[in-house]
Amino acid sequence: MYAPSFRLVSFDLIPPGYKTVILHHLLDALIIANVAYLLTHRQTPLLYESGVRYVPEPDDRDEWQDIPDTLQRRGGDCEDLGCWLIAERRVVFGETATEPDISEADLPDSSGRMIRTYHIRVRHPDGRITDPSKVLGMR
Repeated sequence: MYAPSFRLVSFDLIPPGYKTVILHHLLDALIIANVAYLLTHRQTPLLYESGVRYVPEPDDRDEWQDIPDTLQRRGGDCEDLGCWLIAERRVVFGETATEPDISEADLPDSSGRMIRTYHIRVRHPDGRITDPSKVLGMR
């Protein structure tokens, strides 16, 4: 099986304004992969009916997962769940303008050191924002 992996070691060295642009492009790539999956696997359950839960990742890791990987793991974090929901809204419900909403915050990691974190939610065409991570168990 060919399953590309992508590492961006330079992310902490890139100026903040570029980070958001980079994240949007990476999120778009995951959404496109999920759209293609949903178009060719019509039996895929809807996110909220799939049994998948929000599962946080350790501070030192952020693995992005597509729909089949998230289903296999039975969980994912914000970009995994958000990109699934966006793809689902586009394919199943025709909401072509549904897109990622990125929020930023400085939060302490497990050692107490402040780090910049990003949280992915879903912005609907009517401007409403939903958070599948919260719906699926994030505290």
